[in-house]
Amino acid sequence: MAQLMLTGVSKTFGSTPALDSIDACIQDGEFLALLGPSGCGKSTLLRLLAGFDHPTTGSISIGDHIVADTQTGRFIAPEDRNIGFVFQSYALWPHMNVSRNVSFALEVRGLDKKQIQSRTNDALQATELTNFADRMPSDLSGGQRQRVALARALVLDPQAVLLDEPLANLDVALRASMQEVFSEFHRRNGSTMVYVTHDQSEAMVMADRIAVMSEGKIVQLDTPETLYNRPRNSFVAGFVGEGSVIPIAGVNWQDNTLTASALGGSFAIETDVENPNHICLRPENLTIAEFGNIRAKVLRANYLGGLYRMTLKTTTDHIITLLSRDRYQEESQLGLSIAQPWAFQET
Repeated sequence: MAQLMLTGVSKTFGSTPALDSIDACIQDGEFLALLGPSGCGKSTLLRLLAGFDHPTTGSISIGDHIVADTQTGRFIAPEDRNIGFVFQSYALWPHMNVSRNVSFALEVRGLDKKQIQSRTNDALQATELTNFADRMPSDLSGGQRQRVALARALVLDPQAVLLDEPLANLDVALRASMQEVFSEFHRRNGSTMVYVTHDQSEAMVMADRIAVMSEGKIVQLDTPETLYNRPRNSFVAGFVGEGSVIPIAGVNWQDNTLTASALGGSFAIETDVENPNHICLRPENLTIAEFGNIRAKVLRANYLGGLYRMTLKTTTDHIITLLSRDRYQEESQLGLSIAQPWAFQET
């Protein structure tokens, strides 16, 4: 496996910028998710790593080797990068059985039959497909086809595995099952994996770190816990997890505690900047309390199974979300206690 390094990488299609000066280091053996809305540049970044596209500016290294550098003109073709790629559409050969789909790349490389058989068997075993070796792709479920695509990527013993929304075409239950397959495979093999998704729950479950992307830039690259608990800007705070971004009217110190004025009340906040101007208010920061910090009106209550998601409107006309075991009728007035939300400085 290998470390992947991007330095000042940009990509423009015609006059349209897709990536803007990306700097990132994906550690050897790391599972990194590229997370963001459609059109943010995450698939473009993956294709640049694979070598399917040329960067407009910058350089890309895989391990100790520079595979793309716009200053020197160096560019290594995809087939010479030793990178595994798993497509959203599977891209299986329909006329080849599972075993041949996996082994075909080894045949193209000219390995002897004994090596081909051994490495194919190992890849099938790693993806739990040994009993399906003789089946045709048309006889497989979506999850089984995705395993074949993964086995085909692994059989070449790649330096890294790139996955472009591989679970997007699967139903909810099967997606959850395949998330565990990918996670377990990563734990067993320690592969460097870069995984593109627009599904935040998918990224949070599987990734060691997540690069949140917006408009061609990585706006925050951190662990799932840090992204959720300590977002650095309004986009990350709103895109990752559930909650609301609320502007702060002012901050001051009271008994060695930093407090913020917002939503018509005052409460303690957590921060690591000198002058925060927004809070990220998660549902768990809110508790129903008659003599709380603020008051709000119930707009609606949606049952989630064991809990209700309460959408509330504060006296300052901000919309916030609360999780409650009890259901409150629409238009009910509630007192709310706010417990130390994270505060950040929006530039």
